[in-house]
Amino acid sequence: MLHGKKIVVVLPAYHAEKTLLKTYNDIPFDIVDDVVLVDDCSSDNTVAEGKRLGIKNIVVHDKNTGYGGNQKTCYKEALRLGADIVVMVHPDYQYAPKLITAMASMIASGEYDAVLGSRILGTGALKGGMPFYKYVSNRFLTLAENLLLKEKISEYHTGYRAFSREVLEKIPLLENSNDFVFDNQMLAQVIYFGFRIGEISCPTKYFTEASSINFRRSVIYGFGVLSTALKFRLQKMGLKESPIFDKNGKGLK
Repeated sequence: MLHGKKIVVVLPAYHAEKTLLKTYNDIPFDIVDDVVLVDDCSSDNTVAEGKRLGIKNIVVHDKNTGYGGNQKTCYKEALRLGADIVVMVHPDYQYAPKLITAMASMIASGEYDAVLGSRILGTGALKGGMPFYKYVSNRFLTLAENLLLKEKISEYHTGYRAFSREVLEKIPLLENSNDFVFDNQMLAQVIYFGFRIGEISCPTKYFTEASSINFRRSVIYGFGVLSTALKFRLQKMGLKESPIFDKNGKGLK
């Protein structure tokens, strides 16, 4: 716990057998109260490895629901366990779990409602092995989003995130896609509903076992990101409503 807040780490897993151990071992259990592993119908031994590590809260999807669908289950389970702060860490060991304490502290202090582990702050992205085309597209999409959302965030595309319970209960998460654009839709919702976002510099690692979407899916994701930003701006202007920004939309609560 931190400042009396229960901290739950969620691990959205898909074929994470080879990296789960490293990820789990770097989790700071001096402040983390529970860990939730959600396996999205992997064909490897991710679930068996999770059980071997002693993870008590394991949910296994009987069919693949997609990255966004996995996260929906993660956050639902974390709230069920009574989490005050939820930190999502990819179990592919691309992000540094040791930063969980810093990210959770920024929310537990009451200064922020959500915190992002940014690969762009500092010089970690390219040095960590991020493909150059992904770096360029990251910068372009982030610029477009900052203009349309009228925010100033270093990157919208990190998978390392922490949220307060209030955020997860108030935004209409279940209106979002089950695909990769879920991440982007969620951040747009956090901004739309007036929550405060903080960032922390986070080193990243790109290697064979680290998950990464291919070029074709990256293009689809990019168009989804731009579509989300445009929906945000049109809703703010009162020109067109979108379910993902409906305060009465389907949420976890």
